[in-house]
Amino acid sequence: MNKEIIESLEWRYACKKFDASKKVSTEDLNTILEATRLTASSYGIQPWKFVLVENTELREKLVPASWNQHQVVEASHLLVFCTYADFDESMITDYVEDIAKTRNQEVSDLEGYQNMMMKVLNKSPEDIFAWAKNQIYIALGNLLTVCAEFKIDTCPMEGFKPKEYDEILGLREKGLRSVVVCPIGYRHVEDKYQHIKKVRYSLDQLVVKI
Repeated sequence: MNKEIIESLEWRYACKKFDASKKVSTEDLNTILEATRLTASSYGIQPWKFVLVENTELREKLVPASWNQHQVVEASHLLVFCTYADFDESMITDYVEDIAKTRNQEVSDLEGYQNMMMKVLNKSPEDIFAWAKNQIYIALGNLLTVCAEFKIDTCPMEGFKPKEYDEILGLREKGLRSVVVCPIGYRHVEDKYQHIKKVRYSLDQLVVKI
């Protein structure tokens, strides 16, 4: 067992109070964003956008829409994980064109794969959103792990009002809808939750061998 990885994950918790005076370096932020970009997704479609909210006034407006959780404004950076408001054929077509360009192939060579991916669109809008949301949570998990390795704190948040976020950030105009929020930065010395022991079931309780 790799002790360093386990220690980093033991160190991680959902930070409730960030030290607003401490900022994540540009280099570390870029590494975190790049690692999140490399996240696996169904078919590799990547049905997400990562909105980095840098405007302080906007972040302050998001506090009431976050049930008054001040992590969204106190943290060094705020990421809003979004999916497309309307997932249509163009998303898949663009992806296939990107595959062809990246791998020096003809688009026509990927017709079978493209047709298979188009089956995603046979679902209802609600089911498509649920599918895309599942992919986004994979990306969120990836971000949490990378941040833990860097000893950068995070607080994944479902406790917010998506419609209000979408309005405040103008996400609908960008063809997006918010799914989950994650402030990142450094814990404040007064955050009592950093001293509470992590509670997780044992491997014997979780792993089923058949």
